[in-house]
Amino acid sequence: MADIAGTFQLGPDAGRVLIKTGRAGLAAKAGHDLTIEITRWSARVVVPADAGAAGAEITAELDLGSLAVREGTGGAKPLTDKDRGDIKNSARKILGDQSASFTSTRVIPASSGSGSGSVSGGAIEGTLALNGRSQPVRLQVTSPAPGRYRGGATVRQTDFGITPYSGFFGALKLRDEIGVEFEVGLDRATGG
Repeated sequence: MADIAGTFQLGPDAGRVLIKTGRAGLAAKAGHDLTIEITRWSARVVVPADAGAAGAEITAELDLGSLAVREGTGGAKPLTDKDRGDIKNSARKILGDQSASFTSTRVIPASSGSGSGSVSGGAIEGTLALNGRSQPVRLQVTSPAPGRYRGGATVRQTDFGITPYSGFFGALKLRDEIGVEFEVGLDRATGG
């Protein structure tokens, strides 16, 4: 981000935000590990010219009513369209149509590696607000190419007062920890 300055508006045209779930319980083999995309989201990145990446401010709004199941791995049988619909309905019952928001408090750029082709990045610390609760979150970030960023964090649902999904009388459960991942390109953002 050292060479990038300006205000960037990001959304689904500029990248993706994914949720990765895992299974637990006695019937875990029957369920699927899921990749779910948040299809409606927006983010704003402000990088001041005089402070570089360390002075960047990032905010994001995630519409949890826009979840779309993209992939299901494992399980006793392949994931069907009916399963995708059932999963979306279960998520809506648990989450409703609420949104989550993220506000950075600190950006920690990685020290520059020597040589071309090196991957840079760092971390973004901030606050995630969801379900009426706020918790600190640290996103680990890499930059595989100029203006392109990938990152993620692990979030515990119970930290936000959310009871993880459970089925088959508790024999199949969603793990409390879920992965949140993003990939964005500032070159596809508006502004700058």
